[in-house]
Amino acid sequence: MTVLVLDSPELLASATLAEGFQPDSCAESNKPRQLKFHYGYNKHQLSAADMDMLTRHGHYLRRNVHLHVCVHGHSDAFGTADYGHFLSRLRASAVVRFLIEEGIEEQRLKAVGWGSDRPLATRADHAANRRVELEYVQHSVSSALSG
Repeated sequence: MTVLVLDSPELLASATLAEGFQPDSCAESNKPRQLKFHYGYNKHQLSAADMDMLTRHGHYLRRNVHLHVCVHGHSDAFGTADYGHFLSRLRASAVVRFLIEEGIEEQRLKAVGWGSDRPLATRADHAANRRVELEYVQHSVSSALSG
């Protein structure tokens, strides 16, 4: 049996990633499952239930500092496209502000407003399309070392 000992952090990080090790695999079971938050017509304020769930996301993110979140805001097809993009950015920004208040560093969060360009359901299902979605993004150990 041959044993390879790596004493270089860069080589160790590359070998670890090549083996498929996921730094947050142990904590994955604690990750909040709700990633979509829906809104009423022409609304961008968070409900109490949304704030409770986002607080859980905040706890998870504080324990998993290698994770970043892209917050995707969406709107229904009512009104002009410009207003839909504006409203979707308001929704995404409200979530980002809340997570910052929960202690998450601003550089780990990104807000994107899609308007009605990416419907979840049919364009006619307006309620389903008025939403924010959280996308967790893991930055690899190797990119952290090089950057």
